[in-house]
This record gives sequence, structure tokens and C-alpha cells, in this order.
Amino acid sequence: MPLPSLFISHGSPMLALQPGASGPALARLAAELPRPRAIVVVSAHWETSQLRVGNAARPGTWHDFHGFPEDLYTLDYPARGEPVLASEVLELLGHADLDATLDPNRPMDHGAWVPLRLMYPQADIPVIQVSLPSQQGPALQSRVGRALSILREQNVLLIGSGSITHNLTELDWQAGPERVEPWAQAFRDWMVSSLADGDEKILHDYRQQAPYAVRNHPSEEHLLPLFFACAAGGRFKVEHSGFSLGALGMDIYSFA
Repeated sequence: MPLPSLFISHGSPMLALQPGASGPALARLAAELPRPRAIVVVSAHWETSQLRVGNAARPGTWHDFHGFPEDLYTLDYPARGEPVLASEVLELLGHADLDATLDPNRPMDHGAWVPLRLMYPQADIPVIQVSLPSQQGPALQSRVGRALSILREQNVLLIGSGSITHNLTELDWQAGPERVEPWAQAFRDWMVSSLADGDEKILHDYRQQAPYAVRNHPSEEHLLPLFFACAAGGRFKVEHSGFSLGALGMDIYSFA
């Protein structure tokens, strides 16, 4: 059977040190899946104008954040890259009439390495990243997901890493997991219902259709990886749900 595709809400970079309920959920999911031969990640933190595919042999760990405890900057995720697979990804995108270029210099941002460190802590599975042309919206990400979906049959795990809700200006950094803002819950519930229905047209129009869409996503980059994962996979399943900081959704979805 092909691997599922995954959407992971990666939360704050502090997830690496304070995994809460998400850490065990990610570890469980990784343990339940067949071991992938490689991982392809679309992260909210690699925004570009055009598609790019990382093909570094050793992409490195990028601490692309500021103002966090010093311990966070000492963490490493030394997974190697996979240049041959990167070239295959480039070819698949080309077959779908999606122009892309290779990037030999891009390190792994925290949208990739933080959740992967919780899933595969040995860092012994090759990882490549595909960039996120965030100004081109959900439809492009669905096209990218469909173009790369065949990799699931080749034991490659496809992951979209973002957040089901992401309004950093309205977070309560003192809130416990039991506190959830109603506007964040309403948006999350609409998305889950719409994903279960599988109506791509409505999902692409979420900014007009979903309750509090712009409040939950003042910009789109953290939701767009969801459309990649959804189009790359099949049947939708909620693997984990919850919130942190009052309004930061931590859901994990699979598409098998």
C-alpha cells in the first residue's frame, strides 16, 4: 500500500523542546507507518515566488527564528538530502506543466526539522524540501500535490507542514491547552468538515466560505501546505487535534 500524505501543524519552534501532546502523536504516527525511504516536505517557512526543489546533499539545520531559549539553537537535525529524488521531483513537476528549479543551498527550516525530529529522531531518512509560492494560493499547492502523489507508491512520505490556525498576534502565551478561542475552533471545525466532504472547490475558496478565515490566517502561508497534502493523498483522517496558546491549532491529518 502507498504511504499516506500528512499535514502537520508544527506550532511554535518550542515544540522541539516542549512537545506537549503533539510530540507523542507524531511519534505514534511515525511508528505506525511503514518506514519511508525518503521524505518530501512543503513547509510554510520556505516562501518563494516560483517553485524550487532543494537538492543539497547535506541541507543543514536552520534556526530560522529569534528570541527563543538558547537550548533551542543547539538542536540539530543532520538528515542528509537526496539529490536524485530532488531531480525526480523536478521531473514530475515538469510533467504537470509546473516550472521549478533546483536549489543546492537551502537548509531545512524549522517547519521541516522540528516535526521530523519528533517523528524520526535518528535523522536517518533523507529529506528534501519543495518551496511554497505562497502568493499563488491553494490551487497551485493542489497541483503540486497531485503531481507528486505517485511518490507515495515509491515509499516516499509527503508532508505539508504549517498550521491549521495561525494568527500570532492573538495568541495568549499563558493559556493552557484547555483554553480555545471560539473563532479558532469554528474555523478548525469548518476545515475538518470540508476536508471530510472532499469538495476541493469549496476548500480553495476558504477565505470567503470559512468562518473567521482571515482572522485565523491573516496571511495564507501556514494553511497552504494543507492543500498540498490533501491533493497528494486520499481518504482524510484526523490523527491528532488540539490547540496551544489559546488559538494555535495543532491538528495532524493523514490522507491515505
